[in-house]
Amino acid sequence: MSGPYGRRPRPEPPEPLPAPTVDAHTHLDACGCVTASDVAAALDRAAAVGVTRVVTIADDLDAARWAVAAANSDSRVAAAVALHPTRTAAVSEDDFAEIERLAADPRVVAVGETGLDFYWDHSPPDAQETWFRRHVDLAKRLGKPLMIHDRDAHADVLRVLRSEGAPETVVFHCFSGDAAMARECTDAGYVLSFAGPVTFKNSHDLREAAALVPEDQLLVETDAPFLTPHPHRGRANEPYCLPWTVRGLAAVRGVSDERLASVAGRNAERVFRLAELPPIVPDLALGADGRRSA
Repeated sequence: MSGPYGRRPRPEPPEPLPAPTVDAHTHLDACGCVTASDVAAALDRAAAVGVTRVVTIADDLDAARWAVAAANSDSRVAAAVALHPTRTAAVSEDDFAEIERLAADPRVVAVGETGLDFYWDHSPPDAQETWFRRHVDLAKRLGKPLMIHDRDAHADVLRVLRSEGAPETVVFHCFSGDAAMARECTDAGYVLSFAGPVTFKNSHDLREAAALVPEDQLLVETDAPFLTPHPHRGRANEPYCLPWTVRGLAAVRGVSDERLASVAGRNAERVFRLAELPPIVPDLALGADGRRSA
């Protein structure tokens, strides 16, 4: 299988998991999915190795429209929508009004990813914080989980959450902190989601953090097409690659692959209320050309 953006080919599928689980954060559009058929094929590949549901994430308006349509095209897909912190340099009120409208769709299970990113210099910190606060408010008004992007901004992300008052459910996507950060987050009741980096050989601090997270505050994700887990680091990622992260995280925590997969799957079902999702709405689904059919 060839990968997106001219990357090296995707790896061959891993051994199927002994229990089903959920990919709590992926970007199906960035994985190369355009049409409803593309989405179905990606989910079929994932299901073949035990990844039975995914949450596809948007980081700008076009991606948000697509994610909502994708979630209404396949019952195995849910969506999360927001404006990524690196996309906040020039946001209009009209832009955010559309994010609000899309976030209210019943198949959107979280507001995200939003937060702060001080690694890239794409948006001024003040603009990032302003729109992060607006997303926090939106999540609280909708009663949906807040999905956090936190890159090189741990202290400031926590400061904003404290000052705004966090929503009932906060998910730190691709958690990247150390053990002290993990303790502060879990003490606050936040959910930590681990991606491919927890399998990287040089991620000692991250693995220490992953080992101490309470079982009911743990999720797994691919963040595909990025952060492909060991032993395929650098190749294109997709939800079917999640078993490598599940197995790596299980080893870190000293539990079986089956237990880790089951726990993470149950947590995702609870956190995102996946059992409560309504049936898909064909009028909002992807057309053959990848656009919404209505």
